[in-house]
Amino acid sequence: MNTMTLWYISGWEFAALAAAALLVGFSKTAVSGANTVSLAIFAAVLPARASTGVLLPILIVGDVLAVLTYRRHAHWPTLWRLFPAVAAGVVIGTLFLVWADDAVVRTSIGVILLFMAGVTLWRRRTADADAGTEAGAGDGDGPDSVTSRSGRAKARSYGVLGGFTTMVANAGGPVMSMYLLSAGFRKLGFLGTSAFFFLIVNVTKVPFSVSLGLIDGHSLLLDAALAAFVVPGALIGKWAVNRINQRLFEQLVIAATIIGGLQLLLR
Repeated sequence: MNTMTLWYISGWEFAALAAAALLVGFSKTAVSGANTVSLAIFAAVLPARASTGVLLPILIVGDVLAVLTYRRHAHWPTLWRLFPAVAAGVVIGTLFLVWADDAVVRTSIGVILLFMAGVTLWRRRTADADAGTEAGAGDGDGPDSVTSRSGRAKARSYGVLGGFTTMVANAGGPVMSMYLLSAGFRKLGFLGTSAFFFLIVNVTKVPFSVSLGLIDGHSLLLDAALAAFVVPGALIGKWAVNRINQRLFEQLVIAATIIGGLQLLLR
């Protein structure tokens, strides 16, 4: 089947998916969680359930590029602490997808996007409030502390929510971004830890997505056409990570996420 005729995709729709794929690469090497915009684009162009299966291999390509870029900065104790809770969230998300039809999935993605936008706004406000106390922190890659009792409880709660959102809507980025920032990660440790986290989690999701019929030969054909756009996005992100105006970019991402979520809810 011709790639451009999959789900009756027009030239403009393919261009939108290509831009979303480029943004995936950018988000993986510069601003983790920014691919919520890509999620909104994929869910708007494709059927909601199908969009999660098409987007997953694109995310994995971005994850591989991020790991190659930041592999030396991963904090493995945090990763091992998160994985059991994330696995539980993925199972819950899989059961939800077995039950949910396309309309429910589309609505759920819209709600998740709006929720993530709200969470990000809340995180930015608390980060501004804590800026004075955090100004004296060091420049290392790892967190200040993730071994306390409250830290373990936080890892479990964020892990379950992250596993569920990443399985249902590939929207675990903002959840994990908030967790890693709240745990005290600096930029390189944040990027390295999230790179390995999402590579492992997304690869683990593949059998679940195949069993649900979300990934098949047709979706992989479209992925093959879109994967090439991830690479330049990752290179741009690597170049921009120390130059980007983070606050302005987050404002744009939040605005686009809110618009995307409302579009899915009102569709």
